[in-house]
Amino acid sequence: MKLVSFLCIFIISQTITAQFYKKAEPFTHTYSIVARDSVSGDMAVAVQSHWFSVGSVVTYGKAGVGVVATQSFVNPSYGPKGLTLMEQGLSPDQALNALLQNDSGEMYRQVAFLNKNGLVATHTGSQCIDEAGNRQGDNFSVQANMMLNNTVWDAMADAFESSKGDLSQRVLAALKAAENEKGDIRGKQSAAILIVKGEATGNSWEDVVMDLRVEDHANPIQELERLIKIHKAYDFMNNGDLAMELGDTKEAENLYLEAQKLFPDNLEMKYWHAINLLNNREFNKAFPILKSIFVQDKNWKTLTKRLVKSGLLTIDDEKLTEVMQL
Repeated sequence: MKLVSFLCIFIISQTITAQFYKKAEPFTHTYSIVARDSVSGDMAVAVQSHWFSVGSVVTYGKAGVGVVATQSFVNPSYGPKGLTLMEQGLSPDQALNALLQNDSGEMYRQVAFLNKNGLVATHTGSQCIDEAGNRQGDNFSVQANMMLNNTVWDAMADAFESSKGDLSQRVLAALKAAENEKGDIRGKQSAAILIVKGEATGNSWEDVVMDLRVEDHANPIQELERLIKIHKAYDFMNNGDLAMELGDTKEAENLYLEAQKLFPDNLEMKYWHAINLLNNREFNKAFPILKSIFVQDKNWKTLTKRLVKSGLLTIDDEKLTEVMQL
């Protein structure tokens, strides 16, 4: 036990520098959620505020470690320092308390930590502007300050616990619930969602599941929902491209069609579906799609000819001529 205590003190001493409240700190009064998917292990932090680019100062996460929301009079160091402490083995409670004890402005802070095991810790400072509060549950914490009503955090918690779907959908349900309770007393401006994997892959570029921000918008939650939908569509597209690279054209077609269901007006998604049909020698299906695309934007016809050289389109010269005549 003495060794563990010594290590905790050493880690904290190496990580923490004195933190003082500054009037220049971002005035990010807001509502947020940190949450974990108990099935996939993915972890999310999402936020909305009447402040420009809220995601750039409130949301932090690292795969295999946890996520952090730091708001009210924001001390951004809670993000990277909190993740470092949790990565070194401290619980969310230990990590958060260590930072609060060295912060002369702790009474202005509202912070939530969640680790890869779903443990949470939350702090709502005594000087956070009313209405302010938080609520914890299994694998999540919701927190809000400067709300019009004191019903916001309970509504968020209820929505997250009762909602179905993947982690992004459940987190979005919590944000919508906050808006239904009138949300931030000042109104709305920006929103963000960050989702990281529960276990690190060793490749940092693979560890972020979703990272979306609405920097300035009249309806940021509505816009965030639209971006989440598009993000999922492009995930299908990316996986379809990978299937094409591997020569599995049937799987590629299935994935491209799933993408189009989510984003039916996107020309590029239709285009790559049609290219896949050409590779599968399903010319009667591909030609009408390509003709419609070429009428709207002839640059796609120019691109088609170039795909032969790259090996992404494998048709003979006769069929390529037919395509060019569409």
